[in-house]
Amino acid sequence: MTGPTAHPTSPEGYAELHADATALLEGWQPTSPNSAVARDRTLRLLGAGPVTMSRQHRPGHITASAFVLDATGTRVLLCLHGKFGRWVQLGGHCEPTDQTLVAAALREATEESGIPGLRIDPVPIDVDVHPVQCQGGSLHHDVRFAVLAPPGAVEQVSDEAEELGWFPPDQLPEPLAGGTVQLVAPALAALRRSPLRPAP
Repeated sequence: MTGPTAHPTSPEGYAELHADATALLEGWQPTSPNSAVARDRTLRLLGAGPVTMSRQHRPGHITASAFVLDATGTRVLLCLHGKFGRWVQLGGHCEPTDQTLVAAALREATEESGIPGLRIDPVPIDVDVHPVQCQGGSLHHDVRFAVLAPPGAVEQVSDEAEELGWFPPDQLPEPLAGGTVQLVAPALAALRRSPLRPAP
């Protein structure tokens, strides 16, 4: 859930990404009561300006993550995170080079899985706010997306993960990060309505 160590960046470097995140969440229909509360908290955070897209913003910052399913939609790819020792969806911090939250989530998923050719549904499946240790203590306002791997995808473990694994959506591993299980239902629903799912 973290990327390479970032150097402090001028907030203006995140202006385009900030505008995209604000527009995306303002137009988004939450998938649960909890995600509605988190969306509203995140929009209030975004009111502080582009700096909220950077991990340097200690009161809280936007992150993007990806719930990756295989080409059949019957397995989920999770990462055993090296820093906190729990299984979690792929994702992490936004970078100044990301122009959209969708692009940030797809970049993180590709980097952390080593799988080329991932496809992403541009409609978020969840928003979650949770405490993290960034900058000595902060909040991640995490915007989550459904991602589909191509047929025959083979994962490659990155430096941040101890392990990657595929699991049936109803048999996720333990210990599991809080908030990951809540992605199953909206991710499967997204793939049913999305053109990402291959035709049977």
